[in-house]
Amino acid sequence: MIVHRLTVDGKDYFLPDPVDELQGKILEAVRAGGGYVTIPPLRGGPGIVVLFSPGMPVTWAQIEVDPPAAPPEESRVDLDSFDAL
Repeated sequence: MIVHRLTVDGKDYFLPDPVDELQGKILEAVRAGGGYVTIPPLRGGPGIVVLFSPGMPVTWAQIEVDPPAAPPEESRVDLDSFDAL
């Protein structure tokens, strides 16, 4: 699974793939001299509205996240199999 990290003025937002449309909206807001852009949530909900302006530091990072590994099965000893006891 790919997750994108958007860092705006030192604050991190984690976003699902794809982010092309969001990147375009942010670039449009900055080129217009500033504007509000809604950052969608990673898992649902209304998201957050951020004011983007020229000169504001914005960084994108792409993170590949593996699904959680299945827990190891516990080994069980069959006490009936020990004839010597």
